[in-house]
Amino acid sequence: MGSLDILQKRLGYRFAEMGLLTQALTHRSAGSAHNERLEFLGDAALNFVVAARLFGRFPKVSEGDLSRMRARLVREETLAEIAGEIALADYLILGPGEVRSGGARRDSIRADALEAVIGAAFLDGGFSAAEGIVLKLLEPRITDQLGDAELRDPKTRLQEFLQGRGRPLPIYTLIEEKGQAHERRFVARCSVPGIEPTEAEDGSRRKAEQQAATLMLTQLQNTPRG
Repeated sequence: MGSLDILQKRLGYRFAEMGLLTQALTHRSAGSAHNERLEFLGDAALNFVVAARLFGRFPKVSEGDLSRMRARLVREETLAEIAGEIALADYLILGPGEVRSGGARRDSIRADALEAVIGAAFLDGGFSAAEGIVLKLLEPRITDQLGDAELRDPKTRLQEFLQGRGRPLPIYTLIEEKGQAHERRFVARCSVPGIEPTEAEDGSRRKAEQQAATLMLTQLQNTPRG
């Protein structure tokens, strides 16, 4: 286990109660005093701090787009990347089984531990301590480019998401038209092989397809990667 002094410098916060930091770094495989409850607390603090920062940083962005931007920042993949940047894996306390299976390299374990550290800081130094860690680690990612990525057409974002993972591109199908000529409603389906199709309805076929793409992207982002 690396020096906790170095880790605290990377976090930008020094703990008064070192036991809290140690617990935050302890996986449940290593004993009963593990980090799952701290992870719960840290997740809540993380989401609030990021939401507040995005709210102030992007005053003209809608609630839905702010939610998608936040999801991009607090998702497991992003948190695991940040954990890698501060070498959090070097400080994790794992049980023998997890050590043998390379648990310190698993995104889920690293991301959960990072949230637990934020929760531990909240207990140790109050909200300002947790906020300081979150902003130090995530502020570099809260840029105009983040906003541009999230505000692009949903069909474009879905295509880029799938291409980045070497998966087939989506297929859009108009499955139903409703109503009179002056008040048509369109039902569009978005299909990706191996994933449950998504459907959306709107007065515009283009918007129906965009909404179906948004639903598909959300579904894919919430699906654990194998």
